[in-house]
Amino acid sequence: MCGTAAETRKVQIVDDVEKFPGHIACDIASRSEIVVPIIKNQRLIGVLDIDSPVKARFDDEDAVGLSEFVSILNRYLNWPENFI
Repeated sequence: MCGTAAETRKVQIVDDVEKFPGHIACDIASRSEIVVPIIKNQRLIGVLDIDSPVKARFDDEDAVGLSEFVSILNRYLNWPENFI
């Protein structure tokens, strides 16, 4: 999921990680996941990856809120020059 979010630069929401091809579990309890790309000055800096032990835990409202969080984070963090 992190790779897909990084490649597409779009939020990824997976209701059931067991049905996501190529999913690599960071936590064996993970059942659903949301990944938000972190982009600054048109460059991918990283991703915000959140797992849940509950299937279908995340929705579009979460995507909007977490995208806004990443936007705020970008305003206040000084990323190293080699990142941006």
